[in-house]
Amino acid sequence: MGDDITGLHHVGHIVHDMTQAMNTYRRLGFTVAAPTYPMLPRVAGGAAEPFGVANAHVQFPRNFIELVAVIDDAGHLPGEARPIPLRVPDDRLPGLLAAVGATTANIASFLQRFQGLHIMIADTPDIDVIAAGLTAAGVDHAGVHAVQRPVETRTGTTMEPVRYLEISAPGLPAGRVPEGRIGFAENAPARPGGVQPHTVHPNGATGLVECVLCVADEALPALMRRYATYFGQARDGRPHVFDRADVTVVTASALGDLLPGEQPAALPAFVACTVSVRDITATRQHLRGNEVPVRVTGRQEIFVPAEAASGTAIIFRQEE
Repeated sequence: MGDDITGLHHVGHIVHDMTQAMNTYRRLGFTVAAPTYPMLPRVAGGAAEPFGVANAHVQFPRNFIELVAVIDDAGHLPGEARPIPLRVPDDRLPGLLAAVGATTANIASFLQRFQGLHIMIADTPDIDVIAAGLTAAGVDHAGVHAVQRPVETRTGTTMEPVRYLEISAPGLPAGRVPEGRIGFAENAPARPGGVQPHTVHPNGATGLVECVLCVADEALPALMRRYATYFGQARDGRPHVFDRADVTVVTASALGDLLPGEQPAALPAFVACTVSVRDITATRQHLRGNEVPVRVTGRQEIFVPAEAASGTAIIFRQEE
């Protein structure tokens, strides 16, 4: 595994309140698209209604941060939210309802652990090769699924096809591993004149370049073996970094060295993500101008602590 992985496709930040989270990200200087939510009838022939989760994207040229909030039974949604009607034949409706319901239950259970990052999806140009490799390595997954996701462009929202799979761990519900949800996604091949995501951010952000996972010290060896099966071996000289998937693993005892003042809400857990920026000095000025607390990492980068960013630390890195 590893040769068919090309970085992060996206990370998922699960939140209690979508409006509040969007306002937080905008204060950090990100452009956040209005959230979307699926509309489905609960029974064949019934009226469509909000069901599942609402999603909002912080889009970059090749990947994104996803904000996710569960739609409650009362159907409360942010004022900006836009419906995405899902059309499905009557005979397939029960299966789709069950699949959306299972995903929603997983999201809700993640949120019970803590508000923050729970989803890490790696990018691949050939998900069928990934699926075959995982199967050969004895990694449980539910196969490849095809869906569409909204992409914000300068002229509006378009739906783009994507194929994905989720890894499952023994003893946990389908699509879950101890730290949350891990998987792979393959976008549709780029086409001439195709979709160009709207990616201008006031803080100068240009891409999602890292996801940081914190693990108990004694659990590190087993996790490194598991991740090597998913993403290929960590490279020499960076023993806790899975370069192909842009995942960095840090032990609980070393987290304070990397992110001073941070404590994991649970173990194992994704505790931070890193975005590249055009001009780190301008980014720092933008954050301070919005009265956002800024700290310095052990790598001499800057970050916003989790308590000021809806439960996950956001690291800013000068792009190369």
